[in-house]
Amino acid sequence: MTTTTPAPSPGAGPAPATPPPSPPPSPPASPPAAAVRVRGLRKTYGDKRAVDGLDLDIARGEIVAVLGPNGAGKTTTVEVLEGFRDRDGGEVSVLGADPARAGRAWRARIGVVAQDSRDQAELTVAESVRHTARYYPAPRDPDEVVAAVGLADKARARVRGLSGGQRRRLDVALGIVGRPELLFLDEPTTGFDPQARRVFWDLVRSLRADGTTVLLTTHDLDEAAHLADRVVVVRDGRVVAEGTPETLGGPEARVPVVSWTAGGVARSRRTTSPTALVAELAATAAGPDGEVADLRVTRPSLEDVYLGLLQEADA
Repeated sequence: MTTTTPAPSPGAGPAPATPPPSPPPSPPASPPAAAVRVRGLRKTYGDKRAVDGLDLDIARGEIVAVLGPNGAGKTTTVEVLEGFRDRDGGEVSVLGADPARAGRAWRARIGVVAQDSRDQAELTVAESVRHTARYYPAPRDPDEVVAAVGLADKARARVRGLSGGQRRRLDVALGIVGRPELLFLDEPTTGFDPQARRVFWDLVRSLRADGTTVLLTTHDLDEAAHLADRVVVVRDGRVVAEGTPETLGGPEARVPVVSWTAGGVARSRRTTSPTALVAELAATAAGPDGEVADLRVTRPSLEDVYLGLLQEADA
């Protein structure tokens, strides 16, 4: 028996068309390019290799603290990234451009808080910040910036009359007023009292929350521990270690130390089982009162780990 498809009745619309196939799924969005990418950076001054094949990556929105002793190559590296110093070799990309060839539009995307302050001493604090803001296409509100760095009560004071700590806060204000995508902070809290330092840390965290990438160079290990997503240790112009403040140096660098006094002699032992060791000492080294003299359990701080890494580099 032959089956036929009935013809459409008169006046009926055309038969529905076969629906088109669904479009293929869109490929996943590629991650944004790194804010900073350095490969094999080299810089020599006479016979001195200030930077000797340094590699560095900083993701967008990340706070990275670069640590190292004086003469390690930190400042030279940062000056190359800022476009203030030529390099002898290596590849450098900052916000997608080579700082050695980048123009004014690129420079408007970065902010710099350097160690040495260059300001217009006869201007007031507010005038100085407003003057700098005019160099940028989309600056922050100057009055809000002055308040954010704790200088609202000095807004009408002339720069030449500020204390060292206040001038440092002004440096920070000038560095962030342009709403930079990448902010370089070189020893930013020098001269800050403890309360001002904490306020500044909150400010840096708020900048990161807004998407600003921060490269911080500091000798303050507490500052690095509180602010940095990642820590990079530089020695002799090379990166010798990197990681989060909690994992820098690896598990071996974080082994707890149990300290106590026995027979008038101070003793200590590194152990991955501090509770077991304390129980053993309570049974074998406790005095008549049941206490172990000077008993302490400490975990290495970021400063301890950092100093240990430098000693390894010297070995």
